[in-house]
Amino acid sequence: MVLGLDNNLVQAAEKTGLFVPSEVDTQSLTVPGGWQNKTFVPYDYGYFAFVYNKNTLKNPPTSLKQLVDGPEKWKVIYQDPRTSTPGLGLMLWMQKVYGNDAPQAWQKLAKKTVTVTKGWSEAYGLFLKGEADLVLSYTTSPAYHIIEEKKDNYAAAEFSEGHYLQVEVAAQLAGSKQPQLAQKFMQFITTPAFQNEMPTGNWMYPVIKTTLPAGFEQLNVPAKALEFTPAEVAQNRATWIRSWQAAVSR
Repeated sequence: MVLGLDNNLVQAAEKTGLFVPSEVDTQSLTVPGGWQNKTFVPYDYGYFAFVYNKNTLKNPPTSLKQLVDGPEKWKVIYQDPRTSTPGLGLMLWMQKVYGNDAPQAWQKLAKKTVTVTKGWSEAYGLFLKGEADLVLSYTTSPAYHIIEEKKDNYAAAEFSEGHYLQVEVAAQLAGSKQPQLAQKFMQFITTPAFQNEMPTGNWMYPVIKTTLPAGFEQLNVPAKALEFTPAEVAQNRATWIRSWQAAVSR
């Protein structure tokens, strides 16, 4: 079993031949835009966002273009698209909003970037220490602070262009020594017993209709979900990463 790949990596993962089709019926799952892949089974989803502290940042950006192009000297931390799925999500988000102008946008964002981390935990930890005004995370991240810490001073900036969608998935390895057990687990991850744990276990949205915990109603829900197809990501990811590297190293 493999858990933790996402919608942006499924095409590349499928081409490895390491995974076998699933027997799970995914048609009833409540993933934005639906789910067509027969190998990978969604178990949660969320939207990338820049999180900030309302006590220290009174004028958060209201669009990705304002964050990147605006005169404000915001301090930003995000993750490396080569080593982090949120980092990859930001790269795709930038590509969606800026298209062919993404390299110039990356150069502008570089001037506001404190650091680019390998993973989410390091980035978020630095943000909580006050090292940045904004950190790349999820629209659901403030729920952790609301529910676990009883703090409502963290929020996700709502961007007018929309927010990039992430769907996390599981798949069965072709070389599994317990294929029947693996399929049972794949079925289990779409049941209420598993799904009801997602909001406060992974701090993401479940993929079935269920009642969300108190605190989630305070979150910003994007009016528009942005997404490339898995095929588009697979075809362009290496080129876009090279473009990002060239832009931020200037």
